[in-house]
Amino acid sequence: QVRLVESGGRSVQAGESLRLSCEAYGYSFRRFGMGWFRQSPGKEREGVAVIDSENATTYADSVKGRFTISRDNNINILRLDMTDLKPEDTGMYYCAKGTTSIGWPRSFSERAYNYWGQGTQVTVSS
Repeated sequence: QVRLVESGGRSVQAGESLRLSCEAYGYSFRRFGMGWFRQSPGKEREGVAVIDSENATTYADSVKGRFTISRDNNINILRLDMTDLKPEDTGMYYCAKGTTSIGWPRSFSERAYNYWGQGTQVTVSS
């Protein structure tokens, strides 16, 4: 049974850093791409960062240079290191598992993901 469990979210001040983690269970983690998404109040969920099984990454323009996505295949953990946090980074952050192990598009389209975690809340105050 596939399960994704996010952690690390909390309230911080603008300019601070934070690390989010996503523990993956129930499948061969190293074979699948993963993504981080976020949803702010009143807005649709948006893609933040994506990493495929070869460690190639894609970032949303709003977080380039500030966020880093990484994965540790030895312990089945996906991470998101966030620096220079801004109030607009506030939201519920979700990790998601890619749909296929071969030919997976490194995409922010939610159709490319088939399992989601419950989310971890990040609040950035000015």
